Amino acid sequence: MNHLFLKESQKPKAKSQISNKRSKVKNQFITFSFSIALCLVANASFSQEKPKDSTKVNQLDEVLVSAIRATTKTPVSFSNLDKKDIKYRNLGQDIPILMNFLPSVVTTSDAGNGVGYTGIRVRGSDATRVNITINGIPYNDSESHGTYWVNMPDFASSIESLQLQRGVGTSTNGAGAFGASLNMLTDNYSKESKAEISSSIGSFNTFKNTVKFSTGLMNDHFEIAGRLSALKSDGYIDRASSDLKSYFLQGTYIGKTTLIKALVFGGKEKTYQSWNGTDAETLASDRTFNSAGMYTDENNQTRYYDNETDNYQQDHFQLHWNEKVSSNWSTNLAVHYTKGKGYYENYKEDAKFSSYNLTPIVIGITTINRTDLVRQKWLDNNFYGTTFSAIYDKENLNVIFGGGWNKYEGAHFGKVIWARYASQSELGDHYYDDAAIKTDGNVFAKANYQISDKISLYGDLQLRNVSYKADSYETGLVNDNFNFFNPKAGLNYTLDSKSVLYLSYARANREPNRTDYETGNAKPEKLNDFEMGWRFDTDKVKINSNVYYMAYKDQLILTGKLDDVGSPIRSNSEKSYRLGLEVDATIAISDKFYIKPNFTLSSNKNVDLAVDGENYGTTTIAYSPSIIAGNIFVFKPIESLQISLLQKFVGEQYMNNIELKDAKLADYFVNDLNIGYEIKPKSVFKSIVFSGLVNNILDKKYISNGYMWDVYPYYYPQAGINFLVGINLKF
Repeated sequence: MNHLFLKESQKPKAKSQISNKRSKVKNQFITFSFSIALCLVANASFSQEKPKDSTKVNQLDEVLVSAIRATTKTPVSFSNLDKKDIKYRNLGQDIPILMNFLPSVVTTSDAGNGVGYTGIRVRGSDATRVNITINGIPYNDSESHGTYWVNMPDFASSIESLQLQRGVGTSTNGAGAFGASLNMLTDNYSKESKAEISSSIGSFNTFKNTVKFSTGLMNDHFEIAGRLSALKSDGYIDRASSDLKSYFLQGTYIGKTTLIKALVFGGKEKTYQSWNGTDAETLASDRTFNSAGMYTDENNQTRYYDNETDNYQQDHFQLHWNEKVSSNWSTNLAVHYTKGKGYYENYKEDAKFSSYNLTPIVIGITTINRTDLVRQKWLDNNFYGTTFSAIYDKENLNVIFGGGWNKYEGAHFGKVIWARYASQSELGDHYYDDAAIKTDGNVFAKANYQISDKISLYGDLQLRNVSYKADSYETGLVNDNFNFFNPKAGLNYTLDSKSVLYLSYARANREPNRTDYETGNAKPEKLNDFEMGWRFDTDKVKINSNVYYMAYKDQLILTGKLDDVGSPIRSNSEKSYRLGLEVDATIAISDKFYIKPNFTLSSNKNVDLAVDGENYGTTTIAYSPSIIAGNIFVFKPIESLQISLLQKFVGEQYMNNIELKDAKLADYFVNDLNIGYEIKPKSVFKSIVFSGLVNNILDKKYISNGYMWDVYPYYYPQAGINFLVGINLKF
């Protein structure tokens, strides 16, 4: 959905002060960052010995996210995914689509083919509850809490690994997790110089081209690495096209006990919107219909505006300093800055003058107070701050202290760039100017203590303060401050060398987002999360099973409705819960054949739900299927060839909370086929990899998402059988 959250206002404000302040903050931040960088390099220059133990350096690199990652000693439910797991599937589809086969995950794509706007839900919780960090730096939008992968196309090509923690998980930076936490670690450094070219082509005129390089360690201490990507697709849905570009540049310094990383990465996207969905009647005759941009011209002919697009650029700057202080202590300090700017453009037919601060035009006895126009809704924001952690690890005790402080400053404004009747407007006028400021600070301490050979205890305490100020026609004047205390505790019990039991409790609190303020008097939500699991690990069989009970107070549930820019509307459910069983496994049937099945069985309920004064009793929470299952069959007849069958089943789900019959999405079962073949020549290339991905090989006509317009359902149909093929050349 549209990520700008750009709203109209009847009360324009001067923004020169905001702009000046933002520019000043940006300059101060950049100066501060370069000063720290100089200090770090100066500090590092005192340690010029060649690293003797690469394992220690790799461990230093892992500290970048270890403060928020779980291990098998942490009593939470999680899954890991690294670059080798997606090696043959990384052909242009977004990160959520690549995560589709993890337990409890449901993904969707507005364009229908996994390129452009994509979304993810975990345990029925929407993306605003999935806390995303990149190298420990928060990525979720501060106001909407959402994550917009379209801003970082092909980011999967720069990821070393990721971890999805389900439930509350461990304490982390950014907004509190109410469904899951996703922690991503970008590429590690390379000891040897290398280069890589990847190209893929597929259905719906989908193209992806990627170039990567690394200098390797120069003088045993310095490395520079980077990536450039370009991705285009017409999409399965009519005009749901994407024109995406991204870059990634990383500089690394390695000393005997020091690791310094400076990263600059970002993306620019132009996406024709397809978030209107398709009504049931049209769906039956035209699955790819897209109403976005549709209007009637002066000759009463139906036309489509050719620039009904979202245009956004986001640039990230990160500086990490990781120091192994002693054999027991490690520290990490990071500073970051993100710049985002862009607009959503669309054609408005017969718009009211009053909505755009235009004066009616009087010609004789005729008054003109409506006009066709083209508008742009802009967002210009800055997000900056710091995160830090210190790790103590000795024998039976591991302790992590950490926290962060981050600030968001956003300016929202709108322009009319064309009007049939322009009234008194001038080019460049703003018809609304809104401002928002949010600060988010937290500190936490967590510890694992091995009491005996069989029992270890886990404790985790977090204090978080959130301040949010906004002033717009939709939100009104907001000046809220929240203080949250989030304790967590658990234990691991080792049955034997193969089996471990764990039990945990976690408390979470979360503030409303911008859309919640716009649509009502939203309350902060609270969650008590109880988890109990069993891990079984042998050479041939690995099993993770987990039972969870998530009890909510004032959960902000999806109502199934969207606002005027496609943002989900939520409302508080006074009492609700999610109860479920998750099981995932990896089973080696032979040396050449293994399977990775998983399933989730759950009950997701509102208790005594009241909507518009009417009590509906106990109902199913919207977008929460009771059955989610996945499986991957992997066959390797020879070392260089891999054939995988990927399967996903999602049970039926409602698009609202009152179990309206027409609001039900049917279940679906989809199969993908992935083939990868690698050649390792003796000269020129280190590796040549050929990949093929056939999505939905049974041509299933299915719908993964939708919403309700009053009592009328609208759907996001997904593509039938489609393909992607690619080649990867490594030098």
